[in-house]
Amino acid sequence: MGIKKTKQRKFVLDVLEHAESPLSASDIFDKARSEDSSCWLSTVYRILDYFVSEGLAVKTAVMDSSMALYELNRNQHRHYAVCVNCHKVVELMNCPMEKFEPEIAENDFRIVGHRVEMYGYCKDCDRKMSGIH
Repeated sequence: MGIKKTKQRKFVLDVLEHAESPLSASDIFDKARSEDSSCWLSTVYRILDYFVSEGLAVKTAVMDSSMALYELNRNQHRHYAVCVNCHKVVELMNCPMEKFEPEIAENDFRIVGHRVEMYGYCKDCDRKMSGIH
């Protein structure tokens, strides 16, 4: 099944392909709006939902927020730490699941996939909240 290539879908796909980290729909909308004033945020959300349903993009929910982050599905094993205040995203280079595999196997459970997302405060937000300058 092919994906119908509209101007707006092509643009959203291009933004995701060139993103260095996951982006919110608003981030993508801001980029799209600068290129095409007829683009609406609701259109970006529909395109992203479609890309996720077709397996082209991956959606990550941000804890205690209605916001989500999106990235191109490159079929790579990635994990992130997300700041709950400014939504900064830091890619984690090691998979913490390896430490759990023996315990999981002992409980007769076979993992077929996982997603690890850690939430907290980045250094800048932590300082601001602590009153440290």
